[in-house]
Amino acid sequence: MRTFIDLSLPIRATPSEATPVVISALDHHEAPRVLGLEPRDFPDGMAISNEQIALTTHTGTHMDAPFHYGPLSGGYPARKIADIPLAWCYGRGVRLDVRHRRPGEEISATDIMEAEEQTGTVVSPLDIVLTWTGCDRLWGNEKYLTDYPGLGRDAVAYLVKQGVRIIGIDAWGLDRPMASMLRDYRSTGNRSYLWPAHLYGREQEYCQLEKLANLHLLPFSYGFHVICFPVSIEEAGAAWTRVVAVFE
Repeated sequence: MRTFIDLSLPIRATPSEATPVVISALDHHEAPRVLGLEPRDFPDGMAISNEQIALTTHTGTHMDAPFHYGPLSGGYPARKIADIPLAWCYGRGVRLDVRHRRPGEEISATDIMEAEEQTGTVVSPLDIVLTWTGCDRLWGNEKYLTDYPGLGRDAVAYLVKQGVRIIGIDAWGLDRPMASMLRDYRSTGNRSYLWPAHLYGREQEYCQLEKLANLHLLPFSYGFHVICFPVSIEEAGAAWTRVVAVFE
């Protein structure tokens, strides 16, 4: 039997989002007059509903394209979200357990390699890597924005050099929290502390899946497939994505 596990978070207004989310609903009873008709014109006095949403492309579970990191990737024009090869968005999933890393800490290449060894498999080209921090448990409150670890440049570089094109994390972002990065930058003046995971994408192209969820529901660390097709938004650097794990 085929099983599906939703690895996505819902789009909604919540303290866990850094930017406002406004959802205006047109319900069935109000709809007739918006359409220039009367309730009596429809069965049961109800027409069809609709919603209008104001949000960013980084709201909810989403995919970042190379263009988000900068205009160039590897010396070539960086791909925008509508240009991402669909073949990247369906592949073998590998969950890497880095739950030992504390909020604000960096997940290093060594952490990634040790987690890979624990799975009993080797990360291969076009695998979709899911970094498991366990921080999706904070979804719904403000700590989700600040209390998580993030990947360092060397961790991203290791995976991309293995042929990985999509790296996901079950936290607000792939890099460390903004406050942690800014604190280290201001105390040292070293620019390498600023968004190192993102900015690696200026050297080699890859995509990020941010705000994943439910990685704890996966019964094993590999042996499943991941579907993660982003919404095609012209000229955008990111888009909302329904991420689903599939296994027999």
